Amino acid sequence: MINKRLLIKHLLAHNDENSFYDKKRKIDISHKEGKAKFLKHICALSNSNPKNNSYIVIGVEDEDNNIVGVDFFDDSKIQNLINAYLTHPPIVQYENIPFPHLPDDKVVGLVTIRATGKITSLRKNIWKYYGGSVFFRDGSMSMPKVFDIEIKDVNSKIVEAIENNAQNNIEHTLNGVFDFMNKRKDYNAQYKVFKEYFVVCWAGQKKVVKDETFFSRVDIELINEQVRLFFSALDEVSIYMDEDNFKIIEYVNLGLQGSNKYYPLEETIIKFENNASYNIDTKLLFEPPQYDKKVLFHIYNANNAILEKLKKGVTLTRREESDLKNLPATYLICYLNLFHEAIDKLHEAKPYLKAYNLELYNLHKETLRILRKVKYS
Repeated sequence: MINKRLLIKHLLAHNDENSFYDKKRKIDISHKEGKAKFLKHICALSNSNPKNNSYIVIGVEDEDNNIVGVDFFDDSKIQNLINAYLTHPPIVQYENIPFPHLPDDKVVGLVTIRATGKITSLRKNIWKYYGGSVFFRDGSMSMPKVFDIEIKDVNSKIVEAIENNAQNNIEHTLNGVFDFMNKRKDYNAQYKVFKEYFVVCWAGQKKVVKDETFFSRVDIELINEQVRLFFSALDEVSIYMDEDNFKIIEYVNLGLQGSNKYYPLEETIIKFENNASYNIDTKLLFEPPQYDKKVLFHIYNANNAILEKLKKGVTLTRREESDLKNLPATYLICYLNLFHEAIDKLHEAKPYLKAYNLELYNLHKETLRILRKVKYS
């Protein structure tokens, strides 16, 4: 089993970006340009490596390989995006890898790309790239190319050596458990061993509501691979387990005018097998709350007025200050109730909320995370 933290270190140590490895400071697939560039790199790496894994490391400075991290990205539906836009899509996995020196809310993103052996191309137009385009890696660049020869496999031995050097061992596992338990001791840190092989650590602030147990500020890691499976400072989560499975149900708090309610968002089940393997299955549970259109229209316009004040730097009233905290979630509710323009307003609000204060910016990021999961499903 590969220790993903070690793998990232070995990739960063292997010269510079090349035909099987790319690094990014960050990615943003919330808009067309970001999606298009991400898909271009996936396509190029898949075509350039037909018989071995390719990797993208996210959260690294390009000049000096300094690991600065990015926000936790729990988009289990990213394969849906790949399948929608690419012909002969590779199998793509996005994992969040914690590093000891990073803040709790930052990780390094690791994208693993496993080709199918067939030529991957864009299925349809996106941004400035045309449907049918084929990309390859040319050194550290992803370039469109015309080809009439069989793809050559030149990286398999190098990638195999890197992956072999990143294999896990009992020392790495024990160190990972001790690090987690010490770092999370204020949040009810626990661990469980599955199938005498896999170690899962988790922590969170516990509370009991009507005989049900929930956790907030939840952090869950699969120690064997140094992969963070879940992290949220905002959501409520329920956790269940037996000898074979570890199940997480994530809830989101939504509502209008103070009448909020917890809605199940997504269920994740990690099933551990006897053959030293595991599978992660996710299922969207979310049923968006429905509201009277006249009420929503009034609230939507009020939100727009607050956003205009933010853009112009006009001082908000105390009531508007209170409503501002609900602005991202309210735009989400409007969008889920078929106010299609609300999604544009949500994106438009991002820089102004970020400039206003960190709490509002985090609420905005949380809202986009929910929206991303719902859209890709």
